[in-house]
Amino acid sequence: MDTPHDWITTPITADLLRGALDLERTAHGLLPHRLPARARAQCADGQLAMAESQPSGVRLVFRTRATAVELDTLPTKRVYPGTPPRPDGVYELLVDGRPAGRDTVPGGNTVTIDMAAGTVEKRPGPAGTLRFTGLPGGEKDVEIWLPHDETTELVALRTDAPVAPAPASGRAVWLHHGSSISHGSGAAGPTATWPALAALRSGVDLVNLGLSGSALLDPFTARALRDTPADLISLKIGINLVNTDLMRLRAFGPAVHGFLDTVREGHPAVPLLVVSPLLCPMHEDTPGPTATDLAALGAGRLLFRAAGDPAERASGKLTLRVIREELARIVRQRAVEDPNLHYLDGRDLYGEADAAELPLPDRLHPDAATHRRVGERFARLVFTAGGPFAARGA
Repeated sequence: MDTPHDWITTPITADLLRGALDLERTAHGLLPHRLPARARAQCADGQLAMAESQPSGVRLVFRTRATAVELDTLPTKRVYPGTPPRPDGVYELLVDGRPAGRDTVPGGNTVTIDMAAGTVEKRPGPAGTLRFTGLPGGEKDVEIWLPHDETTELVALRTDAPVAPAPASGRAVWLHHGSSISHGSGAAGPTATWPALAALRSGVDLVNLGLSGSALLDPFTARALRDTPADLISLKIGINLVNTDLMRLRAFGPAVHGFLDTVREGHPAVPLLVVSPLLCPMHEDTPGPTATDLAALGAGRLLFRAAGDPAERASGKLTLRVIREELARIVRQRAVEDPNLHYLDGRDLYGEADAAELPLPDRLHPDAATHRRVGERFARLVFTAGGPFAARGA
């Protein structure tokens, strides 16, 4: 039987949230966004809207003596007909930086995405409550990491003791941008995405602009990065450009230069790391677009395939190998005048030996074990002695 509590309701305000760039007041509560309103207004793409509203790396952070915490939220679940049901998004509790619990919120809104038919249907649903009890007594810092891949409206926060904003941590702020892998696709929970793992291991505060399907060198994303305070910045570039078959080599180089120029307008001397794609065998030498494997989908499996033709490389179509070569060249060229610009080959995080041991389950995205490996390697290669972020890491 639950012990009765005298609940105190605390308004959820910006000073209780970290990792979000914008907060939208909705009919139900507060919706964290990972892109500012001005950026969202410049693109009507539904994939981007879904991705940036999924709060990867966003967490409630407060100081309290409470031993019990309740949070009402309105999640938005995704349903993909023909595939196994997706699990409910995971909320993770940290107390003074240590894992202290996990919970989920069933129900909520649903978005049904039929990949075979190309249709999207939205249905409203009820809010739910997650509860953490048995927290240690005394003053402590509490973090509730929101589900990395489930849009989450924050409705109400209740505790059995008063809540105050946690003081500034004093840690370096690491601002990261990337694709669905950076967003956390396949991770076991919000603190188990590879950027969150690397940040927690390295003692930095993460702002994760990993945007599933949407790391496309968009100017509005560059401006969001430019305008966000940060001590360290990393940009993982490439896989989504192949997935979408968005541009040719002629456009790619200038677009990368322009993206870096914009980021540097706001952060002229911050350590800036460009990371090329992890190994993805189907797109190493075969261009996009990436397509859903409909035969596998008919059998209840979600798999992807490379729908381009290797011969199209001659006309400038992008492959991962071409992108890595071009990114390395651009960083070498710019680093002559920008000594704080660095490059990391994504295959150093996940390469051929890793793919043989831990193949990508859907041919595109990693599993939980691979997220752990990539996060640990990134922390070691980037934040420890000799790495580009070493002076700011733990």
